[in-house]
Amino acid sequence: MSNIDLLKEEIRRVVSGSEVPEDPVHAQNTLKWLLKLKPDADEALQIAALGHDIERAMDDRKVMQGESDDFDDFKEAHAENSAQILKDIMEDLGIERDLIEEVYQLVCHHETGGDPRSDLIRDADGLSFFEVNLPLYFEREGPEKALARCRWGYKRLSPKVKPMVRALAYDNDEIAKLVKSVTG
Repeated sequence: MSNIDLLKEEIRRVVSGSEVPEDPVHAQNTLKWLLKLKPDADEALQIAALGHDIERAMDDRKVMQGESDDFDDFKEAHAENSAQILKDIMEDLGIERDLIEEVYQLVCHHETGGDPRSDLIRDADGLSFFEVNLPLYFEREGPEKALARCRWGYKRLSPKVKPMVRALAYDNDEIAKLVKSVTG
């Protein structure tokens, strides 16, 4: 088994330990969306997609929302923390330095994008939130917080992927109406 395969296996193992039930599915689904958006995505993009939220599965290293002044600050701290955790894992596995740095940068910017490659991770993450995370988030946090989170998430997406959110279907009519109110 190659170091890259070991890395992906380790990411899946860590993420599977998350207390947030949708995290393991979200990691895989983000990778799925990345490959829909860019079928020839390289290893750095694939690793970043799979591990972008890894810190949420590590209670001893997780950034807590209450530690930040606002949601954007929290998301930035979360992204940087996940990037550092992935970097540590990659270094332990002897992954090539250039690949480590590329994944680190992609994950640091997975919430905001800012360049074509980071935008891909941001968009795949956002699409996965709407497809996989939203129903459980809605159940856990309620409609008011879900609406705020949807507005934040939809606003950050690239114009080219917004129609993909509009095309998603939900079993829960209340969630469907909420998403429609955000997406138009």
